[in-house]
Amino acid sequence: MPDPVVVLIEDEPQIRRFLRATLTGQGYRLFEAPTGADGLVEVGSRQPDVVIVDLGLPDVDGIDVIRRLREWTAVPIIVLSARGQERDKVTALDAGADDYLSKPFGAGELLARIRVALRHAAGASHEGDESAFKVGELHVDLLRRQVALRSTEVRLTPTEYKLLTILIRHAGKVLTHQQLLREVWGPAHTDQAHYVRIYMAHLRHKLEAEPARPRYLLTEPGVGYRLAVD
Repeated sequence: MPDPVVVLIEDEPQIRRFLRATLTGQGYRLFEAPTGADGLVEVGSRQPDVVIVDLGLPDVDGIDVIRRLREWTAVPIIVLSARGQERDKVTALDAGADDYLSKPFGAGELLARIRVALRHAAGASHEGDESAFKVGELHVDLLRRQVALRSTEVRLTPTEYKLLTILIRHAGKVLTHQQLLREVWGPAHTDQAHYVRIYMAHLRHKLEAEPARPRYLLTEPGVGYRLAVD
């Protein structure tokens, strides 16, 4: 297996240094671009396995970079954003980014996000191979449509089950309210964010030992939800 290639589109030298040390130390091949325009060229020429984009670029908006990349590539995109930019994160995810990290972030968190992105990229090429999902004491048999917690079957409504399977398909990735609404209820319901909150509460009640402190169905404040993978 060749080393995974990462293109980093980031104008802050200290963040580039931190990521260079982190990623090259873990066997990734890193190519850096200080502007959005340079980044688009790098992605086109390097054909990377993952792209990391800062939303606050000097020349173009990071969101525009994501939209332009999505016109021709499905490469996983991880966004870097300043804390408190929930609206920007949501816009980036809805524009086609796969995940985000809020600054400041740790090396371990970044590497975990990259592993999830690479796993999803690999999974997309043989979609449908996965017939079961397991994390902690939660086990979902996707062929039989059975959900079990500590070996006891849990009964879900069709909508609850559909919501859970969407989260499983993107396990480890954050999904916005809009993405969940579109996938579970259809494009006509993308302004009904309360649907997601209500059904997520139902799922937590059935699947979490402590619904107020979830182990599996994690909230990303102001953005959406993420299904834990470990």
